[in-house]
Amino acid sequence: MPFDATVLAGVVAELGGFVSGKVQRVVEPEPGTVCIDLYGGPGQGVGTLLISCHAEHYRIHFVTRRYANPGEAPAFCMALRARLDGAHLAGVEQVNGDRIVRLTFAEGPSLVVELMGKHSNIILLDPGGKIVAAAKVVTRSKSIRPIQPGWRYVPPPVSGTVDPLSPFARKLVSAGGTVSGPFHPVLSPGNGAYPYSLAALGLSEVARPSISVALEQHYDAAIPAAAAQALRASLLSELGRVLLAREVAVDDLRSAVDNGMRAGELQRAGELLLAYGPAQSWPRAQVDAIDYDGQPISIRTAPELDFKKNAERYFARARKAKDRLEFAQSQLGRLSAERDAIASMAAAVADASSLRELDDLRERASEKRWLHSQHHAAKAKDRPFEGHRVREIVGPGGCRVLFGENATANDYLTLRVAKPNDIWLHVRGGVSAHVVIATNNKPDRVGPEALRFAAEVAVRNSPSKHAGIVAVDYTLKKHVRKSRGAPAGSALYTHEKTLHIES
Repeated sequence: MPFDATVLAGVVAELGGFVSGKVQRVVEPEPGTVCIDLYGGPGQGVGTLLISCHAEHYRIHFVTRRYANPGEAPAFCMALRARLDGAHLAGVEQVNGDRIVRLTFAEGPSLVVELMGKHSNIILLDPGGKIVAAAKVVTRSKSIRPIQPGWRYVPPPVSGTVDPLSPFARKLVSAGGTVSGPFHPVLSPGNGAYPYSLAALGLSEVARPSISVALEQHYDAAIPAAAAQALRASLLSELGRVLLAREVAVDDLRSAVDNGMRAGELQRAGELLLAYGPAQSWPRAQVDAIDYDGQPISIRTAPELDFKKNAERYFARARKAKDRLEFAQSQLGRLSAERDAIASMAAAVADASSLRELDDLRERASEKRWLHSQHHAAKAKDRPFEGHRVREIVGPGGCRVLFGENATANDYLTLRVAKPNDIWLHVRGGVSAHVVIATNNKPDRVGPEALRFAAEVAVRNSPSKHAGIVAVDYTLKKHVRKSRGAPAGSALYTHEKTLHIES
């Protein structure tokens, strides 16, 4: 149900009772919303007029609630106070029966309120009709009708004859209702407020003493409901993207686990190729052999390679599958649990009935770092770690473990990302990824399991991953430095301790 010219006419009629009233207070509780206290005399008391040029909830009406005064008044509010404090309302006019109302004051200034969707505005004019200030400043580059301080105010252009009836009002009249005569304000729960009965449209309604009361009750429910709906849609969209990413990661890890479980099969295929390959002619697409259980087996091969290189390929695949197995198994459980938790939160968001519940859920999702909405393709500098190949995984106890996948990523991680009291790890005397455990400035709380986990990450990302026992040094990042002119990925460190990891 729109805030149309008929609704505005009802509000203007109420405002008429405050003509000659004195402005006692002006506040701007939020951008684009102004509250003006008018003292209408002994019979009227003080009425608080709320004016909003919100793109969706634009409106003007009296309210019963007293809005708080922000600590520091915005510039528009200051301009209103400078010219309206103590001023007396001299007249109220609904311009051409449209959704524009002009409040004139005996001291000279006037306030024009344009209620036209996203183009709504509140404009303060001096006695000569020049713009003093506006809730929304509109430059010439944005409109053919600029709204800027110092410019003369020009009303919105009108094409043809202005129809005072909105489509909704015409629909009401066509159904047998009326939009003329004495006002009989009603509130239609979930639909809106109107100065005339809506019974002809079959809408439920409750009589209210004034259109302002009906409007206040409507917007007190409608604005939080709209905010909740927008927040729900945003949260579901973001959680949906994160959930999809976790599902893809879980599928990849399951494939890695399946491949890891086949490491023995790949190893045997390589061994059988070495045993049966020399007796068969090459090139060929498969080798027929008898496996260790005495069963015939066909082993696929790359025809462009001889049997030795084909066997080496199977051995390499077996090593890779075995190397990833333990890591994939440890991450699979964590990511599966996280995926289920995200799905559970998405269900809670869909079922939430209030804005407060949704705010709580958003805060919980943000704490868990599940809200990473991106509305456009990010540039390298806007991507995580500025596009460097730094990877982040979760270790025992939920600790964050980061490592670089190449020399430049190692430099970036060590020199730009790691904090002084983070724990830094590297394979001793060899080449490896730089690994960092984020400690939140509490390195003493990092347990031996987390240290060993991070050391294993360093070994897995080094040429020493098949060397048997590998020494991994660890120290605080503040003891790590890079010599001037040294190649990317190189580092010098002191105060180190050593772990021995079986690869």
